[in-house]
Amino acid sequence: MAQALARGFLRAGLLAPDHLIAFDPVPDALRKFCTECGGARSAASNAVVAHQADILLLATKPQNLQSVTKELAGQVAGKLIVSILAGVPLSRLAELGTNRIIRVMPNTPCLVGQGACAYCLGPGATPADAGLVGQLLSAVGIAIAVDEKHLDAVTGLSGSGPAFVYLMIEALSDGGVRMGLPREVAMALAAQTVRGAAEMVLTQKEHPAVLKDRVASPGGTTIAGLAVLEERGLRSALISAVEQAARRSAELGK
Repeated sequence: MAQALARGFLRAGLLAPDHLIAFDPVPDALRKFCTECGGARSAASNAVVAHQADILLLATKPQNLQSVTKELAGQVAGKLIVSILAGVPLSRLAELGTNRIIRVMPNTPCLVGQGACAYCLGPGATPADAGLVGQLLSAVGIAIAVDEKHLDAVTGLSGSGPAFVYLMIEALSDGGVRMGLPREVAMALAAQTVRGAAEMVLTQKEHPAVLKDRVASPGGTTIAGLAVLEERGLRSALISAVEQAARRSAELGK
């Protein structure tokens, strides 16, 4: 996720590669990050990053926060902390030694400028901090400020949501192949169909149910397919998937 954000910022022209300095305890992962980000600088530790950077993007696993907190002790005064740790609340992040924190839940389509991000401010974050983070996130998609209590739900919906959509695209493509389409044709049609339908929702400003009904003519092909989806529980499965992902996000923060 950190790589997707960094590459998105670079792609949008907001940063140059030499503005980025990173550390990862896995050497191969660090080398890949720096290479994929056009020659970003690497550091020998998180403490070195904290010493050199003004804004720290915290992108470790939630379960590693305690060790990172120890490493950064006394290093973050005056720094803006931007955390993308799923489920970890501002109250726990304050253990780093500052309240100048902004929690962000991005998603991987930030890499192609189509991210869906939400963020909330810690008590020490300034309006300028909020404006900066909003600008960065808006450059790689949409950015919505929310209350912290909603971030687990955001994680379940837009944070995990791309994987749910990829599964839908794969399944639609499999359906096309089953009915005789070449794989590459089926995949292209399935992906573009999802892209186009999403664009319709965003630009037409109408409820998805209204748009759905416009496609489903009486006694036609679409209503026949929709009946199967309702019968097999697609709607309830997606609702439950978002709910379970949100609950897991809350668990990770404990």
